[in-house]
Amino acid sequence: MLAKRIIPCLDVHAGRVVKGVNFVNITDVGDPVECAMEYDRQRADEIVFLDITATHEGRGTMIDVVRRTAKNVFVPLTVGGGIRTTDDFRDMLRAGADKISVNSAAVYNPALIREAAEKFGSQCVVLAIDGKRVGTVDDPRSPRFGKGRYSVHTEGGRRDAALDVVMWAKKGESLGAGEILLTSMDTDGTKSGFDVDMLNAVCDAVSIPVIASGGGGDLRSFSELFEKTPADAALAASVFHYGTYTVDDIKGECRTRGIPVR
Repeated sequence: MLAKRIIPCLDVHAGRVVKGVNFVNITDVGDPVECAMEYDRQRADEIVFLDITATHEGRGTMIDVVRRTAKNVFVPLTVGGGIRTTDDFRDMLRAGADKISVNSAAVYNPALIREAAEKFGSQCVVLAIDGKRVGTVDDPRSPRFGKGRYSVHTEGGRRDAALDVVMWAKKGESLGAGEILLTSMDTDGTKSGFDVDMLNAVCDAVSIPVIASGGGGDLRSFSELFEKTPADAALAASVFHYGTYTVDDIKGECRTRGIPVR
């Protein structure tokens, strides 16, 4: 088993880190650069910044946040939110990002994934997918008969794209995405545990790394994620932002359970 990664996620709105539950009820958490520096001290494997509103004004703010963060932290930095063109990729990479996450823009223009991979390399293209359970698989011929059926949502979870999560993940991989950031809208911010069923469905369908997001709660939920799914990394926000656990706490739990971590 390859070493698993533990990744704090910082949702940024108007230059501040915020957090919600099920993509709503947003509250202020703190300064993004200070938060990132603290997670660097905690030996996070990576840090993810997501501009959750991606307004024109927020774009300028986000570039400044990335620049300041890149000068003060020494772990890989992934940035997403409002990335629509390869020029946006270039600007964020120049500002100090190591990887770029695309979500809504990739759904509306799948060629963006291929163009970015060709220009900058697949290793820096992360396909972010916000998935929500919309029913069960009712085809008895399917190996997932009776299990969850999930739909891709865009625009911060506000729009159902009527696109199957598993099929979209496979499409993204074929276009050149080097990694998938898979968020469960059903468990986001609930601390109730990761969406094991959706994660297994996607992990079984692709060969690129999958980052699990949404639902990280007690320490056991992180080790169970790696015991029950092939996910390569666990991303969380609430448990870190509110001081419930540190990155080292989670890594310690994983080591106790025999799960290799970095």
